[in-house]
Amino acid sequence: MATRYRLDLQFFAGEKTEKATPQKRQESKRKGQVAKSPEVAAAMIIIGGIVLLNSLGGWMMDRILAIYRIHFTQYISWEITPATIRTLFEQMAMNAFLLMLPIMLVGMVFGFLGNFIQVGVIFTSDPIMAKFERLDPIKGAKRIFSMRALVELGKSLLKIAIIGGAAFGVLWVAKDELFTLSQKSIGYSFSFIGSLVFQMGLIAGLILLSLSILDYIYQKYEFEKGIKMSKQDIKDEYKKAEGDPLIKSKIKDKQRQMSMNRMIQDLPSADVLITNPTHYAIAIKYDAETMEAPVIIAMGKDHLALKIKEKAKEFGIVTMENKPLARALYAQVEVGDVVPEELFLAVAEVLAYIYRLKGKIR
Repeated sequence: MATRYRLDLQFFAGEKTEKATPQKRQESKRKGQVAKSPEVAAAMIIIGGIVLLNSLGGWMMDRILAIYRIHFTQYISWEITPATIRTLFEQMAMNAFLLMLPIMLVGMVFGFLGNFIQVGVIFTSDPIMAKFERLDPIKGAKRIFSMRALVELGKSLLKIAIIGGAAFGVLWVAKDELFTLSQKSIGYSFSFIGSLVFQMGLIAGLILLSLSILDYIYQKYEFEKGIKMSKQDIKDEYKKAEGDPLIKSKIKDKQRQMSMNRMIQDLPSADVLITNPTHYAIAIKYDAETMEAPVIIAMGKDHLALKIKEKAKEFGIVTMENKPLARALYAQVEVGDVVPEELFLAVAEVLAYIYRLKGKIR
């Protein structure tokens, strides 16, 4: 029964039910693991591209007509040589680059903004690093046929259906005009078709942007669910951040040992050792020429107090029992501190007594 109870505790301790800690979130962000919907950037690129085509459509049409015109009026009469072919391709490439440059800039800017508003600025190379576990066919098959893949498929089909329905609605509203385009001029037909394309593109972009917001909420939910931690994970993270308790204990022991060694080294210069007599030991030093007040150079309790008293006896330091003063000093001062003002009189009486014993004059 006890074994089963321990197993149940271990199971619940390993269950990921706790929210991720700030350290866990920061680590995930460094690895590029953030809540992000690629549909946001895609929708913004579509909207930006449609608005750009509507604004610069006339200029782009003029550029295309100018390219066709120069081809059929100048290039067609050139003699075919390696030099003319090279010049022709260079000019064609430059014209195509200038024509596509605004669209590329809009795509880059809106794509960057679509990701920036979701995750901010992240510089990491972890997502593009080669990971051999991705080549595992079994894990690959699990990813393909996982619930997440089915959800993504459902979302894609839903987007196609909604955007396709919206495009069909635009065409259905303009069906009467479409059927009469054969009787219109070419310029009017191009203008009308362009306006329809603009309407369909803008509506599709706005619908995709609305769906991307819902998708971002879903991705946020999935991300929070994926980075949840178990109680054991939180304990391990705390140990990692604060240090292993065993190591911390060893460090403290080492620090206490070093502190005791320093006190033992300074102990020979003490004038008096005030004791409890068994629980506390406080060593005091005072030099009227260099000090304004007596200074505590060593102190300890219980085992350390016994150690200090043994060393004080070896060094020939006068030991004086004064229980109230020993307790008061131990409670109020640390090694290296001066004696508190309210204890000056009591300490001065002790020092005066010691000096009379040693025959010193102050």
